[in-house]
Amino acid sequence: MLLPCLAVALTAATAVPVPTPGRASVVDAASIDAAVRAYREATRIPGVAVAVTRGRDVVHTAGYGRTAEGDAVTDSTVMAIASLSKSFTALAVMQLVEDGKVRLDATARTYLPEFTMADERAGRITVRQLLDHSSGMSDRTFRSSAGPAPRTLREAVAAMRRGRLATDPGTAYEYHNPNYQVAARLVEVVGGQPFGEYLRDRVFRPLGMTGSISASTADDLPPGARGHRMIAGLPVALPEPPAFGAGSGGVLSTARDMAAWLIAQGGSDILSPGGLARMRRATGPGSYGLGWDIGRTESGAPLADHTGGLVTVTAYQALLPASGHGLVVLANAGSQYGDAPALGARLIALIEGRSVPPTGSAVPLIAVDAALLLATIGGLLLPVRGVRRARHWARRRGTGPAAAARLLPYLAPVVLVVTLHRVIGALYRGRDISWRQAAYLYPSFTLLLAVVAAGCVAVLAARVLRLVRAIRAGRRPAA
Repeated sequence: MLLPCLAVALTAATAVPVPTPGRASVVDAASIDAAVRAYREATRIPGVAVAVTRGRDVVHTAGYGRTAEGDAVTDSTVMAIASLSKSFTALAVMQLVEDGKVRLDATARTYLPEFTMADERAGRITVRQLLDHSSGMSDRTFRSSAGPAPRTLREAVAAMRRGRLATDPGTAYEYHNPNYQVAARLVEVVGGQPFGEYLRDRVFRPLGMTGSISASTADDLPPGARGHRMIAGLPVALPEPPAFGAGSGGVLSTARDMAAWLIAQGGSDILSPGGLARMRRATGPGSYGLGWDIGRTESGAPLADHTGGLVTVTAYQALLPASGHGLVVLANAGSQYGDAPALGARLIALIEGRSVPPTGSAVPLIAVDAALLLATIGGLLLPVRGVRRARHWARRRGTGPAAAARLLPYLAPVVLVVTLHRVIGALYRGRDISWRQAAYLYPSFTLLLAVVAAGCVAVLAARVLRLVRAIRAGRRPAA
């Protein structure tokens, strides 16, 4: 049922007015506002903040829509940037490299002896391999979302002692959040101060990012930075499910601050031009540099970017060296009907003077949600009939093994409810997610599944009770 929901999102599109392909694009506040508003109208994202820069100049920063608290989103609204945080962690490590305190190709354990795993190969993991996701660590062999979330980087690294590697270090790329938690803990130990304080002193303050902080867990999100899940077209403000994100996804920032961050990527006092260039060069087995994905735009121009997503928010940042532009998009809703990376792709097309990709309409997915909610009502009514007819069922089926076997299918929805996070994790290419995160990702489907499972349990219990009574009585139940 999940795959059709995803497929239907590809239907019905609305076009956004764009410059004629081939002509020089004029990107200014008005054109950016028009693109964002058109996208929000089509996707119903409740709140978005955007920053676009060129060289040392800010082209435009702005906020659109409302926060989870109902306040207007502005370019000073604090929002979660999710995995864009990895670029900050990688930069912090590179600062220590330029300070002569860390070597990228030395083992992580050289600087962090506490980093151990239930796999002797972990001793060969280098600092660089943590940053380019080629350490061999994997969601498939270390499920960081299982059990209580750690509260500190020390606890997060200690929990990795039970994990194993999926591949030899340096041989394969696999995106894995704990890589960056180890890197952030390394910054703490070598830098001599808590990771959040390090970013504050060595990155945020020097760049004038006065609204930015680094949090550790989802509980640290201020109310205004919380996001939404869409249910039947309505944005529902929800607290982020419990998760640990220091180093891998814990930075909170604003569009105004992120403009300063983008400008700093062209050169600043926080890192040398050579160091910045090394971060945006893929040297491992994948196309990932050090905190940045390395690729090309649809027109073939060089691109360094990164996506980010918690369950209730999404984020995107991009650098376009050919034009000198940079952009950041922060959205306070999960990726059901639209997200920050998709809007970012449209802004890149605007910058390059290409036709803006069509925006998928939210209407089909709203219809799917509505159908699931209607099915949920049916799921509440049908078990009532099944319970009432349990005596009739037992009278027809008898009391033998065949009758008991006919009850087994009623356990299937219960098993699916319990293993929902495993099933959805498999659909997300083996990513490790908690059960609550899975429920947030597909709220309408999860509600339907839970109601069906509860109904099956009720019918199963009623029929088993009737069978037991019939067996004890030594006869078929009376009609």
